[in-house]
Amino acid sequence: MQLEDLRKQIDEIDQTLVQAFAQRMQVVAQVSKTKQEQGLPVLDPARERQKLADIAAQLPPEMEQYGYALWSILFEVSRSYQSSLRPQPSPLRQEIAASMDQTPNLFPPSATVACQGVEGAYSQLACEKLFKHPQVMYFGSFDSVFSAIENGFCQYGVLPLENSTAGSVKQVYDLMLRHSFKIVRSTRLKVDHNLVAKKGTKLEDVKEIFSHPQAISQCSSFLEKLGKDVKVTPCENTAAAAEAVDQSQRTDVAAIASYNCVALYGLERLAADIQDRSNNYTRFICISKKLEIYPGADKTSLMMVLPHRPGALYQVLARFYTLGLNLIKLESRPLPDREFEFMFYFDLETSVYSEEFIRMIDDLSTISQEFQYLGSYSEVI
Repeated sequence: MQLEDLRKQIDEIDQTLVQAFAQRMQVVAQVSKTKQEQGLPVLDPARERQKLADIAAQLPPEMEQYGYALWSILFEVSRSYQSSLRPQPSPLRQEIAASMDQTPNLFPPSATVACQGVEGAYSQLACEKLFKHPQVMYFGSFDSVFSAIENGFCQYGVLPLENSTAGSVKQVYDLMLRHSFKIVRSTRLKVDHNLVAKKGTKLEDVKEIFSHPQAISQCSSFLEKLGKDVKVTPCENTAAAAEAVDQSQRTDVAAIASYNCVALYGLERLAADIQDRSNNYTRFICISKKLEIYPGADKTSLMMVLPHRPGALYQVLARFYTLGLNLIKLESRPLPDREFEFMFYFDLETSVYSEEFIRMIDDLSTISQEFQYLGSYSEVI
């Protein structure tokens, strides 16, 4: 049989499937109405499990896995459609709508902002990109930045989340599990690392280099060329490393830091742009204690704890796909107090004014055991 003949057969089968799908969704709408009248939830896990088992049993063994996947997607689509037919907004949607009404139209030009490190840190540079006149307060750890926001000591906090070369800042993601906060804005900062030392120090004199582990990772090629005789010592912050070099009595130490630290600490630049990649960017988030959603917000961040079973993450991704949402970040972190369970962090590209966003918010409770809405915001380029 020719390929074109086979394709015609598939087209005929697809036509039957389209008609059956439309008919099924009409019945789904009736089911949604009946459930709503009886006060029943959209999801009935027991019935869904039984249906999937029945469908798999009707298929040849070699097709069971594919049939299971297909009907799982169909059930996700059906639940999403049922949710869209319910006019009553979820409590979370009501909270978001209230925040959008109460948030000012313009992001504040000045505020008290918490940053990790000391003056000259990249977090400070990101802070100055987000705010016109920030009142920066420095803290020794990322944990302290979160705590400063929770306790109302600072209005906002700025934290690094991921780097285009070294990847995610795992420590910040882990702290997200322990703290209460909302993301109100983000920015990407081009990071150009420099090797800085006391004036008069030559590159061949350097025996030890200090910097933050992320910066060390981003400059691995340069450090390898220096040889094994040069010791690389991690510290809490790039600017703190530059400050330590300035205060040290040694003349054989250097730091990887921003160029701002040269003038700030009276140092000299021994080498410029030592990062592995020229397009080295770090993404920073701006967090607050309360939910603030400013006009133009087109990114949304979520955290979810999903059931420990095959296909749990797939079902969530299928729902995002059904709604036409663009997933731009997915990060998983183990839950410290639970065996083999993970928190999943999602960044989604969707306007807060879109119908897809509203449907996603109303659907969240049906697709996750636990979820946390972290905020909707825009990114400063």
